[in-house]
Amino acid sequence: MKRPHTIAVAMSGGIDSSATAAMLIEEGWNVVGITIKLWPTISERKAAQVARCLDIPHYIIDLQTEFRRTVVDPFVEEYRRGRTPNPCVICNPRIKFGLLLEYARQELGAAKLATGHYARVELDETTHKWKLLRGVDATKDQSYMLYRLQQEHLRNILFPLGYHSKEHARCIVEKLKLPASRKESQDICFVTEGSYRNFLASYAPELVRPGPILDTAGKQIGEHKGIAFYTVGQRRGLGIAAGKRLYVVRIDAHRNAVIVGSREEAMQRSIKLKSLTFVSGEQITKPVVVSAKIRYNTQDAPALLKPIGNGLAELLFEKPQMAPAPGQSAVCYVGEEVLGGGIIAEAGESEG
Repeated sequence: MKRPHTIAVAMSGGIDSSATAAMLIEEGWNVVGITIKLWPTISERKAAQVARCLDIPHYIIDLQTEFRRTVVDPFVEEYRRGRTPNPCVICNPRIKFGLLLEYARQELGAAKLATGHYARVELDETTHKWKLLRGVDATKDQSYMLYRLQQEHLRNILFPLGYHSKEHARCIVEKLKLPASRKESQDICFVTEGSYRNFLASYAPELVRPGPILDTAGKQIGEHKGIAFYTVGQRRGLGIAAGKRLYVVRIDAHRNAVIVGSREEAMQRSIKLKSLTFVSGEQITKPVVVSAKIRYNTQDAPALLKPIGNGLAELLFEKPQMAPAPGQSAVCYVGEEVLGGGIIAEAGESEG
């Protein structure tokens, strides 16, 4: 059945966005493809090829200047401060579901923007608020990366793959013989060659200045290659023969020092959060029992989220968590629903 509205699909040329476009066409929507030019080394060629195969219009919007200013420059600045940022968390509300969504609606006349994310958006019939839920495929769930989305975003977006598995998307692409890239998307899209450390070495060479590796008592036990090469929780690549396993427990950018300790010293039960945001748009005023993740690829764990004033909150876990990294996000869930979260400002005392 032909539907009256236009849906814009954010297309990268990968399996997920290609399958999303194909699914919406099958449902009868008037589909247009749209690709963001974010970085000089990111090609739009695959997306254009898929759009041609699907026989849909394809548009390219150049947001390189905005992306550099909004995402890349803050990414580098966080490393200068000894933190470990997550650029996708910033890009999603500001670029993909900010500027791109605005372009799709205003310039292309699209009713909604669809992407290939594995998450779900549903309207709560009681509160009339939009909810962000985990994707059905737990192995691909991307709700963590989307926790900063607000009501004005959610009401205008679709995540068709949130109700399906990766295998379902792969089958659609293979059945239609679409020339989609089989590579999994990279953690950091603008790092197309080498590692993010190589990117930082060329973009901000001062971050690869050698400095001391200290134990938690302040004694120097080695030398690091530059704070950009280390993140809290890291064990491999320290270059220290200590006779026991050591982990990065803190990065002191002011002293250009990497502090290492035992696994027990890296474990933390209490985390302070800043830049809090909640999907409902309403701040919490009392403690809430949640299940929280401190990294994208970790299991969430039971915790208590407590507002402590000045726009901050404490996340107190039932059990100590391994090496919460300042700059990363802690995302809180209530069952399948994303409550919200914040940026890890600091961790509390070590739990021995």
